[in-house]
This record gives sequence, structure tokens and C-alpha cells, in this order.
Amino acid sequence: MQHLDPTKSSTPLSASDSTAAEGAPPSTPLSTTAEQVAPKSRRELLLAMSGIAASAVVVAFDSTIVSTSLPEVAQALDGIGVYAWVGTGYFLASAVSIMIFGRLGDLFGRKPLLLTALAIVTITSVLCGVAQSMEQLICFRVFQGLGGGMMMATAFAAPADLFPDPRVRVRWMVLISSSFAVASGLGPVLGGAVTEALGWRAAFFITPVAALTALYSTWRFFPAIQSTRTSKPSLDWLGAFVLVIAVGAPLTGIGRLSAATTGTEQLWALGIIALGLAAVALLIPVERRATTPIFPLRILRSREAKLLNMAGIMAGAVMFILIFYMPLLLQDEFNFSPTYAGLLLTPLVAVMPLGSIINGRLFPRLREPARLMIFGSVLLGVGCLLTQTFAANSPAWWVLLTMSTCGAGLGFLLPNFTLFMQMLAEQRDVGVASALIQTTRAFGGAVGTALVGIAVAKLSVTMGVRFGLVFCVLLCGLIGWVCSQIHIKNVTR
Repeated sequence: MQHLDPTKSSTPLSASDSTAAEGAPPSTPLSTTAEQVAPKSRRELLLAMSGIAASAVVVAFDSTIVSTSLPEVAQALDGIGVYAWVGTGYFLASAVSIMIFGRLGDLFGRKPLLLTALAIVTITSVLCGVAQSMEQLICFRVFQGLGGGMMMATAFAAPADLFPDPRVRVRWMVLISSSFAVASGLGPVLGGAVTEALGWRAAFFITPVAALTALYSTWRFFPAIQSTRTSKPSLDWLGAFVLVIAVGAPLTGIGRLSAATTGTEQLWALGIIALGLAAVALLIPVERRATTPIFPLRILRSREAKLLNMAGIMAGAVMFILIFYMPLLLQDEFNFSPTYAGLLLTPLVAVMPLGSIINGRLFPRLREPARLMIFGSVLLGVGCLLTQTFAANSPAWWVLLTMSTCGAGLGFLLPNFTLFMQMLAEQRDVGVASALIQTTRAFGGAVGTALVGIAVAKLSVTMGVRFGLVFCVLLCGLIGWVCSQIHIKNVTR
């Protein structure tokens, strides 16, 4: 029987070795009971995955569906001055919580967390819809972001509980990535249509409908797979606090730096970033001393894991630069309508599932499946390079083809980042390893969009976005080189 195994520069630790390295008593091994309770038939697996796919739809709706209604919300609630914090508050809360809830899922099981996350998102979405001020709305969106982070951390790790064999898992993960990508593309369109027809408050009630469906499917069909342990784990509260600062402070500082207009504001932003870097340095000794660390350092022990997260940061930057700044170029420079610009950019997310499907078919057949990531980086780089040819008179088919190339490239990259991190991690660390790659991708997106935002502010929309697209081409080249250093093979046991 074949299995996937890191070779060459990566030597995974055994459970006992990595436990000792983290300072945990060797008498507290973790093992999963998945084989005892996991569904066996294809029908049971499909039903179990339906709840996870529905949760992926909720995550996508939760973060995108209100984007087109926010201008009307800010006008109605007289809050244009704090407009950005409706999105920023959600993003920060989600980013700082992914790692923590990914680890808690490893320790206590993912089903309770997923059900709790869906409940939080449902309640907070309703509260957002009845908010009477921008301050209330921002507060509710922060809590909604915590639910979104919890859901993202558990939904993308859940397939590892159902499909221990990565060759099988990669095909089923297409269901999640496709659901997430399609919902991400439909979210802004659906939110805008509902806002136009029924008002902005109605847009906040779309997510609860999807969440209730996911809540039932998950509660009814997803198995309660838990880890067994000989002793009750102690929660690493100090590590969790330092981790929140380490993730949240740099993201906050980068956001403030991109919007800073005075020297004092820039100094404050740099100070916040420095605080985050200090927290990163402090996190390492804190987690080494923890009995059950919230961020087990062993998941980054292999060279492959470090390289994957480096590639994840750069891929996140490219993806979010395209998502946030291509519409600005099409509307501001070419005077396209928002609807027309949105339609032209649809392939960026709509073709992503197609790339994931092809990736899933090729993955088990290749002796070195990491080559798929190199191919994805080439596709993405070619697409980013072709965006330099866009002009006001560019034919629609050319823009659609270019965006499709970028989407296909991302389809070969993003699922593999998650899958390879799960392969490199021990079973007890699958959740936190999956969460780490989601966090690094979000961090890369924050850095990339901030840098391009600074270029737009200092130069012009056209020059700034063009700079960002050239930057994306360079990043794609680096992604390809980094992925070429990752050696993970199909080998015979």
C-alpha cells in the first residue's frame, strides 16, 4: 500500500519524541478514536462532508456578503468615519482566533466547536441586522469574527478526521474548497441584490439561513470524533494570550500604517508592529515550557513545514491583492461599472474549484505531488503578468481568460498547502497545523494589501495597482522556487 511520506530534508518526529521536546509528560499520549466512530460507507461520508461544506459556505458568506452593502450601512447609521472597522474588526477577530480554536479542536474534538461557531455566527448575524449604531455593528462583527475563526479552524481540519489517507482526502477536500470559492464569489453579488431589493438589514439575514442548514447537517451527520488521553490537558492560557498579541498586533499595525497620514501615526503603527514581533519572540519560550501548548512548536520543526508557510504568506498576498485591487483598477482607471467589473473578476474565484478538482485527480498519481504547487505558481504568475496588458478597450474574453488563469493557479496551491501541513503534522496536531497555514495566508494578505495601499496613496491608483501586479509576479516566482525545495513523495511502505 502506498502512503505519503516526507523525505530528504524532513524527518517527522515520533509522538514520544515531539512530546518530550515540548515539555509534556510522556505519560499523556494523544491518539484519535476516529477508526471507532468515523463513518464507513460512501453515503455516510458524503452526509458528514455535507455539513462541513455547508460550514465553508457560511464562512464565505460571513466574510463577504455584507461588503456591497457597507456603504449604505455607513450612510444609514452615520458612521462613515469608522466604516473600515466593520471589516477590520471581523478580520482581526477571525485571524487571532484561528490558531487557538484549531488547537482546541485537536484537544477536545471538532464537532462541539463547529456547532458552537455556527450558533455564534447565527446569533451575531441577527444582531448585526438589528444594530442601531455603527458602534453596535462593529461590536457584533467582532464577535462574529470569533465565530468565523472558530469555524474556519475546524472546517478545514475536519476532513483529516474522516479520511486518514491524504490521497483520498485530497479528492474530498475539493468539496470544501469548491463550496468556499463559489460562495465567496456569490456572496457580494447576493448581498448587493438583497440590499437593493429589501434594504441593508436584510443582507445580514442571509448568513443565518445558511448557518441553520449547516448546523443541522453537522449535528445530524458529522461524527463526534475525539482524542483520547490518559490525563486531562491543562489549558495554556498564557500561550493563548501571547499568541493573540503575536498575530493581532502586526495585523493591526500594518493596517494603521497603510492608513497613516502623519509621522506620529506612522510611529504608533510601527510601535504596534514591534509589540507583535516581541510577542512572537516571547511565544517560543512560553510554548516550550507549556505542558499542553496552544501552539506546539513541533508542527514547524520540519523544513517542509517552514517552507509551506513561507509559500502560504506569499500566496495570500497575491490572492488578496488581486481580490482587493483589480476591481479598483477596472472601475477607477477604465471606468467600468461595479457590476461589469465584478463579472469580469468572477473567474478568479469561480475557476479555483476547477483547479482544485484537477489537482485532486493528479495528486495520487504523481510520485512527487509537490510539483503541482510549482505548476500552480507558474499559472498564477502568468495570469498576474497578463494583467499588465489590461486596458479600457481590452476585450472581455481576454480579461476573463486572464482571471481564469489566476484562479486555476490558486486552485493548485491553496488546497495543497493545507493538505501537506496536515501530512507533516502528527494526528494530534492536525487542527492547529491547518489553522497555522490559514493564519499565515491571512497575514500575507494583510501585508500585501497594505503595501499596495501605500503605493496607491503615494503614487496614484493606476501606478499603485500596476506596482502591486508586478509585485505579484515576483512573488509567484518566489512561491515556485520555495515549492521546488519541498520534497514530499508517494512511496511504497
